[in-house]
Amino acid sequence: MIMKQLIAIIAICTLLSDGFTQEPTIWRGPSRDGHYPETGLLKQWPAGGPEIIWSLTDLGQGHSSAIVDQGFVYTTGMISDMGYLFKLDQKGKLVYKIEYGPEFTESFYGTRGTPTIVGDKIYLLSGLGKLYCFDNETGDILWTKDLFKDFDGSIIQWGMNETPVVDGKVLYITPGGKKNNLVALNRHTGDLIWSSPGNGELTAYCTPLLFEHNGRKLLATHSESHLMGFDATTGKMLWKQHQPNEWSVHPNTPIYDEGGLFYLSGYGQGGGMLELSPDGNSAKLKWKHKNMDSRMGAAVLVDGYIYGSGDSRVWSCLDWKTGEEKYTSQEIGHGVVIYADGMLYCYSQRGELALVTPDPTGFKVVSKTKVALGTEQHWAHPVIYDGILYVRHGRALIAYKVK
Repeated sequence: MIMKQLIAIIAICTLLSDGFTQEPTIWRGPSRDGHYPETGLLKQWPAGGPEIIWSLTDLGQGHSSAIVDQGFVYTTGMISDMGYLFKLDQKGKLVYKIEYGPEFTESFYGTRGTPTIVGDKIYLLSGLGKLYCFDNETGDILWTKDLFKDFDGSIIQWGMNETPVVDGKVLYITPGGKKNNLVALNRHTGDLIWSSPGNGELTAYCTPLLFEHNGRKLLATHSESHLMGFDATTGKMLWKQHQPNEWSVHPNTPIYDEGGLFYLSGYGQGGGMLELSPDGNSAKLKWKHKNMDSRMGAAVLVDGYIYGSGDSRVWSCLDWKTGEEKYTSQEIGHGVVIYADGMLYCYSQRGELALVTPDPTGFKVVSKTKVALGTEQHWAHPVIYDGILYVRHGRALIAYKVK
């Protein structure tokens, strides 16, 4: 029996190593923490805002962020009721536009999840729970999985919204089923590697965080009323932290640093810090703070301080170690935050785009402009690549020169 278990673990570890491992290009930067490794960016924008070097206004409706890999820009959009994958060059010229299937047409209609790029393959989850693997060069669909039919998942109120997580040969996704709550698939074939029942709750719009804690690979993600920790190799659920809110909406990927795991969600719940045990098998609440209760704007950790916003319409800064609130500000509306080259890039739900100095003594806006192109909600997370800031707003994608 022990020998069989060892063989199974060795087989899974072999899957995790993908030969010449290709680093995935993922939502919210290389570490999924909102940090982009850019240098030489502008520390102040021109009076009228950064130069728009190109824009597209016919992508179809969507909340999907752009993602940039090897000089190509990818995003999705819904035209009529069908979803399309777009691949553009860095000048905004269309490389291809691939129809992949029906999309979410109910409340806040349009595409949701952002593609993940790994070498010659693209991975995407539709708002209707269909997981796709595309050939990067041609856009051809290589395989699909239906999270509802194949893994007993269930549609959630505002549609499935998750970006696939890839590590080596393994792809992680959250069907939210009673039996198949979180699954690991072979990313080349879609075949099941392991399945975890988790806490048996519905998924909650959250893209999991894959991280290494004292040499052990772990996953952290939200279900409808819990934050959960998993062993990434076996799928075993290690711990859970109760985190309910009125609408079971938890899109913000947690942030990990030196044994601490910060999580946050909206509707008055706010954020908290978990301290993981050395082996990762348990977690205890270290502190909690309700002001930073972002529904979907995430937060960033910079030099020991957490920066983000909340439903209370304020931006705030928390001390990573203690949770002490350093300031609050209503200078711009609440929204999304990313970080690059020593500056915060804040994109509010009112369409304000601000360049802000990360400083625990106050919310210091250096430059500000308005995103005028596009439609519907200002929800997509901006991306910075090669000195260009990409902002998705509904049917539009705008490329700003910030270097």
